[in-house]
Amino acid sequence: MAAVYELKEGRLYATELARGPWDPGAQHGGPPAALLMRAFEALPTGEPDGLAIARVTYELLRPVPLGELSVSAGIVRPGRRVQLLDGSITTPDGVEVVRARALRVAVAPVDAGGVAGVAAAPPGPDAGAVGEFPRSEPMFPNDGIEIRFVRGGFERGPATAWFRLRVPIVAGEQPSPLQRLAAAADFPNGISTELDWDRWVFINPDLTVFVEREPVGEWICVDAATRVVRGGVGRSEAVLYDVDGRVGRSVQTLYVAPRASG
Repeated sequence: MAAVYELKEGRLYATELARGPWDPGAQHGGPPAALLMRAFEALPTGEPDGLAIARVTYELLRPVPLGELSVSAGIVRPGRRVQLLDGSITTPDGVEVVRARALRVAVAPVDAGGVAGVAAAPPGPDAGAVGEFPRSEPMFPNDGIEIRFVRGGFERGPATAWFRLRVPIVAGEQPSPLQRLAAAADFPNGISTELDWDRWVFINPDLTVFVEREPVGEWICVDAATRVVRGGVGRSEAVLYDVDGRVGRSVQTLYVAPRASG
């Protein structure tokens, strides 16, 4: 079965299904985010009741190439109630391309203060229109993950879309709920641009995902908006949902520049 990453003799290889729309040799941000989430989930909590991942911040240091990669993760601050995790993706020659830090915290008991209501999800994926990036070669947005818009599209302005993985993140493995969330959380910039794709480059060098609860089901909804301030810094934000309601939020800082001509 096709997958975004393959395991060969203990090594991870990014397939063409990890490719992004900006550079044919580089990955979309969703696959590395999901891959590091997988590494964080594999770390033992050391606590009998367990802890939950509440926030992950990714620093996308360099374009992540296709092909062989190394992934590492560890606990840098152990604790019974709060833990800090650190993760990294490097190339075979030791160049770090993504760095991530995650926070695990003890889940709040139901009777700890007021219980907030769960925001209802937007119209479901069955009500959406299929969206595809205008690219011919295989890549993550078209072939690795399915997109259905219920508001907006690949045009200027806010947008709301549902995302579902078409293939596993790692061959032979069922993606976890948090891996599905991470894979979709990097899309706000791509679906809610405020600038002309042909005239401007707007790439996120970071991604922060806040998790309020684990999602259920295969579909993740991204309700996104982008703001580019004249003389300032751009930012994309989204509220994340599953079919039952809100599950979290994602935030991206944007590098904005005129696109080189000809």
